[in-house]
Amino acid sequence: MCLAIPAEVVELQENDMIRVRVGESDTYLSASAMLLPELPNVGDYLIVHAGFALHTLSHEEARLTLDSLREMAAALHAEEQTIRNQHERL
Repeated sequence: MCLAIPAEVVELQENDMIRVRVGESDTYLSASAMLLPELPNVGDYLIVHAGFALHTLSHEEARLTLDSLREMAAALHAEEQTIRNQHERL
């Protein structure tokens, strides 16, 4: 299964290549924009898979997606902590 995380365009490169920042992390990737109907601009958000930008997101879609991913991560962390605490009591 693949999880699509919004990636922000940080640099336009030669030959329809772009550099993106994945989510809010310090992870950067180069991807091809050749599958998009038009080239993105710096600051646009995209869905990137297997080295290709597949879809452009609005800033609102990207924000909502990143907020949802943060909430899921926090819930998972809380559940893991609860399980650890239960195991420590045994």
